[in-house]
Amino acid sequence: MRVFRVSVALAGLSLAAFLSTPASAQQLPCGGSFSGFIDGLKSEAVSQGLPRDVVDQFFRGVRQDQRVIQRDRGQGFFTRPFIEFSRQLISQSRLDRGQRLGQQQQSLFARAERDYGTQPAILLALLAFETDYGSFQGDFNTANALVTLAHDCRRPEIFRPQIFAMIELYRRGAMDPATTVGAWAGEVGIMQMLPSDILRLGVDGDGNGRVDVRGSMPDAVLSGARMLQDHGWRRGEPWLHEVRIPQGLDLTLTGIRNEMPVSEWQRLGVQPRHGSLPSGRMRASVILPQGHRGPAFMVFHNFRTLFEWNQSFTYVVTAAYFATRLQGAPVYDAGNPDSGLNQDQMRELQRRLQARGFDTGGTTGILGANTRAAVQDIQAQLGLPADGWPTPELLRRL
Repeated sequence: MRVFRVSVALAGLSLAAFLSTPASAQQLPCGGSFSGFIDGLKSEAVSQGLPRDVVDQFFRGVRQDQRVIQRDRGQGFFTRPFIEFSRQLISQSRLDRGQRLGQQQQSLFARAERDYGTQPAILLALLAFETDYGSFQGDFNTANALVTLAHDCRRPEIFRPQIFAMIELYRRGAMDPATTVGAWAGEVGIMQMLPSDILRLGVDGDGNGRVDVRGSMPDAVLSGARMLQDHGWRRGEPWLHEVRIPQGLDLTLTGIRNEMPVSEWQRLGVQPRHGSLPSGRMRASVILPQGHRGPAFMVFHNFRTLFEWNQSFTYVVTAAYFATRLQGAPVYDAGNPDSGLNQDQMRELQRRLQARGFDTGGTTGILGANTRAAVQDIQAQLGLPADGWPTPELLRRL
């Protein structure tokens, strides 16, 4: 389940050679004849130093998959508000299974923390949400998915480099284009990694001489841990803690774009709902996923790194929260949040905000970081609670 993150380096290929490839080769047009597009990919792959026979064999069975386009256009699940989204993803069964896996693979997760600084709970949370602890890794042919999405003119710059990374994995005998399956957007394995991530950050965790992120739990977990470290995850630091905010708090201070030391938040009356907060010198933000009447969390640097894994705000908050549940945190206080907007209303709100000069990141109907920031700013201008949560009243006022 992914709203996209992209790793730009293609280790294993010559990155310098890739960067020095003529712009005309790097920027071949998307769309048009699919067979002509394949021919262009073949030429580009060879220009990057991949053997002609390997390239021809790789593309021999590649086909366009319209199911992939349908899935790319229909990511409505990410439009759901945090409370609904989290309740659908988090169950007692999923919590129990995660804790059991952590105990059964204790030495593996301890190794991940020792080598890469990534705590077991966050890895287990990602395992749960990506593939239900490895039980379902996807059923889309990966080569077909990547080529289909690169041919489509919506976001070709994301998927085109992954094709060449997969060809290199095929050259090494690590991935077969005819049989490798995964998510609709090209991620494969227990932790759902893109081909370029596997090339650059894959770890041979079981010591058998090859990286198998699909069939080896040690390879998958350690590769995922290394990828989080590469994204900037800091050893021993927290990522999220549920808090209570006081009445009268200046809500313009909340939101992911605003940071202050923990001690300053405490001075303003923000307190932990359970346990204790980290060092007062540590910088943090207070986020309100469904406004000031709903749940409240204090989030830290490690929380921000999760957006390199998945760009969906709701996914990141839910995964980070679930990781704290795996550590023993209680169920969050849902409060009584104001009603939100459906996807059509959200698109209309984004159009109206754009007409006022705000950057909402498009009219996607998804409440992303840009839209939240724009909502918070317009709420402040209109004298509404500036918590970044769009309501029917805000839409009416606009």
